[in-house]
Amino acid sequence: MAHAEKGRRFGAALPLPDLGKGRAGRVSDDSKQQRYTVTTVCTGNICRSPMAEIILREQFESAGLGDQVDVESTGVSDEEESHPIDPRAVRVLRQRGYAIPAHHYAHRITHDEIERTDLFLPMTAAHMRSLLRQIPSGKRSQVHLYRSFDPNLPTPPAGREDKIDLVDPWYGGPKDFEIAIDQIEEVAPYIVDWVKRQL
Repeated sequence: MAHAEKGRRFGAALPLPDLGKGRAGRVSDDSKQQRYTVTTVCTGNICRSPMAEIILREQFESAGLGDQVDVESTGVSDEEESHPIDPRAVRVLRQRGYAIPAHHYAHRITHDEIERTDLFLPMTAAHMRSLLRQIPSGKRSQVHLYRSFDPNLPTPPAGREDKIDLVDPWYGGPKDFEIAIDQIEEVAPYIVDWVKRQL
């Protein structure tokens, strides 16, 4: 499919897994199937990553995968530790009809999150670089920029992955949050379809 081809092209830096190799979820020692975990990543875990978490979770549920896939969000920094989702992000999410979780506590990525995550989705190249410094080398192949799944974006040259960064709305106003949620929603179906092929 188109986005799978896009993933392979971007794969010069961080290759996407072979789409021909499906998986049936992780299996624990007691042979119980475990859920596939997607973790969205931004700076402080109050704007872009929780927005992507909420949108992707709804998309997975709409695709009938809610019982197979967990979606979480985290940050590469603890600068917003324990804070709720930014009110401007909450506003734009509600305007689009998304339900807001009763509790959200911003935090930096934890060891447990790293261990259980199957697909890391940093919002920007800077988040990707920071994340790669915090996870074991064996998890590097599970890290892919959020917008790298968009088949309509040109493949960035090596070292210029920032060309497909998801916009940072923090310093802007309502318009910037509209752009951010547009970008998140546009790519979400491609991510859902790709993950479905991995299950």
